[in-house]
Amino acid sequence: MQRLVQAVRSCQEILQQSLGRDTDGMKNVFNRCRRVASSPASREKGLENTTVAEVLMTKGEEKVGSWLWCRTDDTIHDAVKQMAQNNVGSLVVLKPGEQQQIAGIITERADYLRKVIAQDRPSKYTRVAEIMTDQNKLITVTSDTNILHAMHLMTENHIRHVPVVDGKIVGMISIVDVVRAVVEQQSGEVKRLNEFIKGEYY
Repeated sequence: MQRLVQAVRSCQEILQQSLGRDTDGMKNVFNRCRRVASSPASREKGLENTTVAEVLMTKGEEKVGSWLWCRTDDTIHDAVKQMAQNNVGSLVVLKPGEQQQIAGIITERADYLRKVIAQDRPSKYTRVAEIMTDQNKLITVTSDTNILHAMHLMTENHIRHVPVVDGKIVGMISIVDVVRAVVEQQSGEVKRLNEFIKGEYY
């Protein structure tokens, strides 16, 4: 929305030049611009202030469940079956025990397809620990991470899933979640611009 307001302000200068001495016309246009800038819609916080926690809530994942993870000693067959049942593309891998210590991550594409299927390894006899992406290579975010920063981490590291960890795992976001948040925000800005153009801000 900030970009929209900046654009409106730059339009003011152009209008001022084109309207010339028509001061009443300028005042009417400028008043409309100010109403857009000061309206509740314009004060929506935008992506720069949207956090990972808010994205998780829109997914309905404000509660953590065992569907988010598997154990290092689980078989690949069981892990992939769990992904399919919960319609997710990755699982955080935990070490054995009750402490929920993160050992790594397993993904359907990078780990299962490339390290099991492509190499003809038996999924029922291969352990998650054998093919997972290890913890020292794991990219994570916290629930208060800015969504734009999360998107930057994903694109720079060529990853599609990022665990959300606040001392312990609290969720998982994917590049699809991030893109959806961006699209929704941009759609809102376009809608407000259209309303302004149609004169619905008064």
